Amino acid sequence: MMQNYRMERAGLEDLELLIPLFDEYRVFYGQVSDPTGARAFLTERLKHDESVIFMAVEGEGNNKRAGGLTQLYPSFSSVTMQRLWILNDLFVSATQRGFGLGSLLLKGARDFAVSTGTKGLSLTTMTDNFVAQRLYERQGYIKDDEFYTYNLFFK
Repeated sequence: MMQNYRMERAGLEDLELLIPLFDEYRVFYGQVSDPTGARAFLTERLKHDESVIFMAVEGEGNNKRAGGLTQLYPSFSSVTMQRLWILNDLFVSATQRGFGLGSLLLKGARDFAVSTGTKGLSLTTMTDNFVAQRLYERQGYIKDDEFYTYNLFFK
C-alpha cells in the first residue's frame, strides 16, 4: 500500500532496484526486454549526471523494494531563458498500480523542479494512455492545444 512508500532520489547504488522497473517500463512501450541494456543506459545517465531519477520505495536495506520510478532530463527554454525539466519517464509496476505511487512520484518530481528554480515540468504521453492523462490533469498538468510535436528519428 502507498502509506509504506516514500520517495528517494536514486543513485548508482540503486541500480538493482531500478533495472527491473526500467525494463518493465520499456516493455510496456513495446520494446524487447533488455536488462543488460537497461543497466548500461541507467549507469551512464546517473554516472554523468544526465538525468535525475526518483523511486517510490518501501522497506530498508536488503528488504528495500521499488514500486515505481520517474526520470527527469534537464532542458532549457530559449524564449523565457529558464531551465525546465522534461519528465521523460513515469512508471509504476503493474503489481503496485492503484495505490497512489504515480501521484507520489509526480509530487516528488514537482518538489524537485521547484527546488531547482525551474520554469516547470514538461511531459509527453501516448494519445491513448487515458489513465496517465487523468493522473497528470489531476496533478495540475495542462494539455497543450497550442503546439504540435514533431520528431525526426534516425533509427
